[in-house]
Amino acid sequence: MSTLRDLAEEHTQLRPADIDHLHRIAGDWQLLSDLSFADLLLWVPVDGDGTFLCVAQVRPTTAPTAYLDDQVGRIVGGPEVAHLEVAHRQGRIWREGDPVWYGDVPARHEAIPVRLRTADGEAGEVVAVVGRDTNLSTARTPSQLELNYLTTADDLAQMIADGTFPPPRHPGETTSAPRVGDGLVRLDANGKVTYASPNAQSAYRRLGFASHLVGEDLAKLHRRLASDPLEGTDAANGVLAALRGEAPPRREIDARGATMLTRSLPLMPAGVPIGALVLVRDITEVRRRDRALITKDATIREIHHRVKNNLQTVAALLRLQARRVSMPEARVALEESVRRVASIALVHETLSMSSDEAVEFDGIVDRVASAATEVAATEVSVGMRRKGSFGVLPAEIATSLVMVLNELLLNAVEHGFPPAGEDGAAGPDGAATPQVVVTAHRFRKQLHVSVADNGRGLPAEFDAERGGRLGLQIVRALVTGELRGSIELRPGAAGGTEAVLVVPLARGERG
Repeated sequence: MSTLRDLAEEHTQLRPADIDHLHRIAGDWQLLSDLSFADLLLWVPVDGDGTFLCVAQVRPTTAPTAYLDDQVGRIVGGPEVAHLEVAHRQGRIWREGDPVWYGDVPARHEAIPVRLRTADGEAGEVVAVVGRDTNLSTARTPSQLELNYLTTADDLAQMIADGTFPPPRHPGETTSAPRVGDGLVRLDANGKVTYASPNAQSAYRRLGFASHLVGEDLAKLHRRLASDPLEGTDAANGVLAALRGEAPPRREIDARGATMLTRSLPLMPAGVPIGALVLVRDITEVRRRDRALITKDATIREIHHRVKNNLQTVAALLRLQARRVSMPEARVALEESVRRVASIALVHETLSMSSDEAVEFDGIVDRVASAATEVAATEVSVGMRRKGSFGVLPAEIATSLVMVLNELLLNAVEHGFPPAGEDGAAGPDGAATPQVVVTAHRFRKQLHVSVADNGRGLPAEFDAERGGRLGLQIVRALVTGELRGSIELRPGAAGGTEAVLVVPLARGERG
């Protein structure tokens, strides 16, 4: 299904600013739909020929829908859109007319013109129409809650026609929560509560307010209830700002171990401030889970930090032991073990600074590559280069992969480039600068990695499956076991040696 922007750009001459305003309405109109107990359809005129195109639709969560089928993308004209034409041409809310039938469903039509205010704050021209269609099959005498919902909905509908709703969204606010069903409080122009829904009353009871809300000065109540005076002042100022016609950011109130989220909206139909709408939601359990997750994350980071410290201690002990060993072979073996332990410690160091069990792997590869050139037992200066990106990898992949790359890089430096004067010391063309290139890219949920050098290449008697070096045995064991992937050692296309790895990323892979 095409998006609102796609449909508007394809079928209308609306300006980008007009389309952005329609997006803001569609992002915040669930509130109006729930208060109205009605479906809302956003209609835009098509080429001035009397037809209208539906570019967005929302169904109420408080009542049955009038439309079982999706209406987005539908183009209609003639008598069926006469009410839309009146609202668009005359710039007023249309409420006349008898009920209509959609199959077996009787519905009441209303049409609300949509204006975008100009840069100087004046009401601009009508750019679209919101159809408000109510399913009448369950019509009955409305309750006090429903009457207050409908009254508030009419005020917001007039604000859409005035171009003052929806208000601008504040940075970081991605949704319009809380919603109508979470709790609704209506204030008069003096900030006194004229109506509070049962859910709103329950939310305030969790904060310690046992009396009925009607008649209370809500701003003063927020100051009294909040455990933190500064938090209470912020919540109170949010209510006062809405009474002045502003749309403040959402606020939270903590009291008696409970947490409530509030959203204050001005009510100013026809530009006249008549009060405010305050939506509330009890988020106590949400915040409790958030705190538990923060504690868990901090614990996990501390564990990684301690593992890193322990590994560094092990590496230091091995390094100390290597200095005391007189046998050259034993010293080399211990030094290789030091490098392997250090590479694992590097992953845990990165995880100890991360908020989850995943690491940005490019930086780790760069550090391992740099270390390989510094500690490798060779007289040749070898350049290191990385092409492509590994991206973010889960810890269980990163820990094994860093050991694999560490071994491959050390092998490439130490065995691909012998000291000057030995047979095959130069590159394939006799003058190439010694270098190792690590390449990485993702394809079909797999990570493809190659470590290629331009050195002397593999010896003629080399058997990739039965290579006797411990490093290659570790590589094969990790790739085929822990990583569940594959590895191939082969001559490079332009000489030298290339190791090609394919690692599946299905185990919690992240982009």
